[in-house]
Amino acid sequence: MDGNSDCGKSLSIDWDTDDELEIEGMPFSSGVGPVTAGQEAFAGCREASSSNGSQTSRTIHHFVGMGFPKDMVVRAMKENGEKDIEAILEALLTYSAIEDLPLEEEHVSDDSCASKCASNHPDLLSDQNNFPIDEENTHYSIDKDGTISVLVEMGYQAEEASIAIDRCGLDAPVAELSDFICAAQMAKEADFHLEKHTEAYIPKDKRKILRTEAWNLKRPKGIMKEQMVQDDEEFRLPNPMTGFGVPSETWSIVHRTLPEAALGPPYFYYENVAMTPRGVWSTISRFLYDIAPEFVDSKYFCAAARKRGYIHNLPIHNRFQILPPPSLKIHKTLPHTKKWWPSWDARDQLNCLLTCVGSAKLTERIRNKLEESAGEPPVHVKKYVMEQCKRWNLIWVGKNNAATIEPEEIEILMGFPVNHTRGVNRTDRFKALGNAFQVDTVGYHLSVLKSLFPGGINLLSLFSGIGGAEVALHRLGISLKNVVSVELSEPCQTIVRNWWEETNQKGNLIHIADVQEVTAKRIAQWISRFGGFDLVIGGSPCNNLAGRNHVSRDGLEGKHSSLFFDYFRILDLVKSMMSQY
Repeated sequence: MDGNSDCGKSLSIDWDTDDELEIEGMPFSSGVGPVTAGQEAFAGCREASSSNGSQTSRTIHHFVGMGFPKDMVVRAMKENGEKDIEAILEALLTYSAIEDLPLEEEHVSDDSCASKCASNHPDLLSDQNNFPIDEENTHYSIDKDGTISVLVEMGYQAEEASIAIDRCGLDAPVAELSDFICAAQMAKEADFHLEKHTEAYIPKDKRKILRTEAWNLKRPKGIMKEQMVQDDEEFRLPNPMTGFGVPSETWSIVHRTLPEAALGPPYFYYENVAMTPRGVWSTISRFLYDIAPEFVDSKYFCAAARKRGYIHNLPIHNRFQILPPPSLKIHKTLPHTKKWWPSWDARDQLNCLLTCVGSAKLTERIRNKLEESAGEPPVHVKKYVMEQCKRWNLIWVGKNNAATIEPEEIEILMGFPVNHTRGVNRTDRFKALGNAFQVDTVGYHLSVLKSLFPGGINLLSLFSGIGGAEVALHRLGISLKNVVSVELSEPCQTIVRNWWEETNQKGNLIHIADVQEVTAKRIAQWISRFGGFDLVIGGSPCNNLAGRNHVSRDGLEGKHSSLFFDYFRILDLVKSMMSQY
């Protein structure tokens, strides 16, 4: 997924691995967080204990015996609970991978899925106690000053806390007070953007509607709360996740009716991770003209899963694939792996490709475990190896040699030209590719534009990352007349600029660093110069939405994912101005 990313500056990891659930046939649902399978990591790890103290001691002893430092084990247990051995092991391997990699090799997740990081200072992995706690069912029987102190410790201003208590009542749960403050902050931010950038183009009554929407982003009460639950049920993730149809599947949808406010010009296309906190897709849909999302897994277009939601006003008929269509199997996409693939590794597709990769220490540990086994590895070794292979998308490149996937291989899987990201450092390549659009999937949806714009297209590409939209349109044979590419990451800008020159594009490419710099004045100038935009495309930061983000999964209130509202702000400005053009 593309978006603003500060490549090379983050040490947080985007655990966007929920895609493995459908591959393994496990149930999942939208909005309630990731499904965690509390399985054994090694045989004997889950011995019963008659006391919490002895269980804790045995767990610490077990992992210390495996070579992990005691303080690291205690930290992992604190963050994941003492009984979830698998989660503890995964956390320990993650800590070790981060510590063992040289700085330039730490393939860390941009807090924003591809260009999705809009800050120069992403959150670092740290103890969860440093972040606001979700206490939905907890009430504090303390005075107002005490409640204010709790909220201040969570990072809110005392004045905000006092107003929230006056409005919600002293007996309100801390979570409800926190919700009220967040909604108020977002309403204030919405007012700021609307008053600063859109006063000349959006009527006051419309600004009032938008401000009201911002206040309702969090959990409402009474009937409104029941309605939000119903809204969430509408957007529960389908299984299979095929949207309005994929090339290999038949489908029966023959018509959809778009709200009048959603009709173009311009066409627009918004993308983000499918598995988000509860209510996020309802909110996104409400802001994007009440269009229901189209949920699609890229495993129907390539050999790697990638569950994403798309909201757009594009036609849904007469779609076609980018040619040649890619293989859906690992061995055909990466044929050099077939020779070494063990019979007990039944994978034929990879999980979601991340912005980080497994460490050399991890792959060495796997190789040692397999070489210790004479012949067929024992069950507990196979289980451990497969858990790591699925988690880190390891592929087999030699006997007992499970290796991390290389940038050139990811480029093939993601639908980019080989060496598309070459020219920037290895860390930035992994990060940018892990955050990018899957080109074949997006191209299938955008293919309907070819007959609509035979002379070419004017594109406003927000959070454009390494140019997934631009590459898709080019591969479809749609000329790029004028492209405004909004992207914070300098490495990503370099990649797009290099691709533009290497493919001999004849149009104009304009780079803007920050999405918040896309003001009404600039939009008006572009519309006057180009005659309007034909497509506004992008996916805002997903770091606060991704299912395995245990640290700052704050939804659209998160400091990065809240940039969704800039996507809406810009889209609504373009629509308003073009309606007057």
